[in-house]
This record gives sequence, C-alpha cells and structure tokens, in this order.
Amino acid sequence: MNTKQKIALVTGASSGIGEATAQQLALAGYRVYGTSRRGGQVAQRAFQMLALDVTQDASVDAAVRQLIQLEGRIDLLVNNAGFGVAAAAAEESSMAQAQAIFDTNFFGMVRMTRAVVPHMRRQKSGRIINIGSVLGFLPMPYMALYSATKHAVAGYSESLDHELRTQGIRVSVVEPAYINTPFDANQVPPDAPLDVYREIRAGVEKRVKEVLVGADGPGVVADTVLQAAAATQPKLRYAPGLARRMRLLRRFAPASVLDAGVRKDLRLAA
Repeated sequence: MNTKQKIALVTGASSGIGEATAQQLALAGYRVYGTSRRGGQVAQRAFQMLALDVTQDASVDAAVRQLIQLEGRIDLLVNNAGFGVAAAAAEESSMAQAQAIFDTNFFGMVRMTRAVVPHMRRQKSGRIINIGSVLGFLPMPYMALYSATKHAVAGYSESLDHELRTQGIRVSVVEPAYINTPFDANQVPPDAPLDVYREIRAGVEKRVKEVLVGADGPGVVADTVLQAAAATQPKLRYAPGLARRMRLLRRFAPASVLDAGVRKDLRLAA
C-alpha cells in the first residue's frame, strides 16, 4: 500500500478533460489511475490506466476492487466519463438514446460513487469531484438531454455533499462552459432525426463549432479540479473560465434578457 501519495481515480481519462485532469493531478503529486472502456497504458502519460465501463456494475466494482488491492485507499474520485448528443431537438432522440446518455453521464457517476464511498467512509476522508457543465444551470436549446443529465449531476452532487460531510468526505461539481476537446468532435448524432428541425439543427451545429474554435482547452478544467481537490474548505460549485460570467448572468440578469441572449447567440428566431 502506498502511504506517501494521495490516490486519485479519474474516469474517462483517455482524452480531453479526463486526460488533462489526470495529468495535472499526477504533476501535483497524486498517484493517479485513469479509466477508459479499453484501459491500457499509453506512452507519455504520467498515470496508469484501468479498464472500466461506467455503464456496467460489474466493471465498476472490479476496477475499484483492483485499485483498492493495489493501493489500499482512494482519496479522490473525479467522475468525468460522459458523452453528448450533437445538436438535436428533444424529440429527435429515441428513448433508447435518452436512456443511454443518462446511463453514462448520470448513472455512471452514481455507480462510481456507490463503489468508492464505502472505502472513503472507512478511511474517514475523501473528495469526490463531478464534472458537470454550464448547461447544468443554463440549459441550451437543442441540447435538452445533455442539459438534463448535467442538471441531475448538479442536484446529486449537492445532496451528496450534505450527506457525506459528517463522514469526512466532501463533494464538488465543476461546471465548465464550451471546452475545445475531442468530446465535442465525437458527439453522437440524434437517432430519430426529423426534417422539420434539419435547417435549425444545422445552424446550431455551425454556431457551436464557431464558438469552440476560440474556446478554452481542457487545462482550465483540470486546474479547477486541482483547486477543488486541494481546498481546505471546498466550494460546492466551481465555474471555470467563461462559465463564471455565465453563472453571474444566470443569477442576476432578468429572465427575459437571458432568454433573448441565448436565442440571439445561437441565431434562433425570437
């Protein structure tokens, strides 16, 4: 058992925010284990990879059990694994697709939390950081399902933090805005597209791609995760980069002004 370094487990660490976060934590002195469905170690990474599919109970339990056997403890869990549906009207995703995105983005986080928390309770310490999204407090049209999963992540995180404080465990949610990563390039298309939305969908996709060109890279999220992990008194919510301004707008701007601003930014008719 390693007694000198804190042990971190980061899901969805093969690319994007997860990879940047795992790398940043490793550079900060954590002993980091990243996960992906395929696992495997890749050169130039400062952390090890475990095979883990967050949609499968047995896979989650096996990976956590393996890590406990290797290290004896888990000090930090970063729930990052997730995927999105490319710009699509809510009715353009089948029930199967809707359930799939919740199974990864929300229930995957729940599975990981259920597997890790008993070990953190026994050691009477731990941090859980869930990667949410600005869409978890400011929903975006044509991203209804993804927005819904991130609202669920935020609500779950807040409830969980209240529950676990007495056990020496704190929970935070990091809610970035647009981040330029392979995640955005690899979103799945809607599986029940309707012609009535075709032109609007194409316009929203074009606008999102334009914004992503100048968006922050995943390092801004990784820095915020490290900040939350190291904080003596961690905040419940962190909004890195552009998301800070969006949170202020959500809090203080009149609803009608914010509504008009969202539609104008996405080039949607009033």
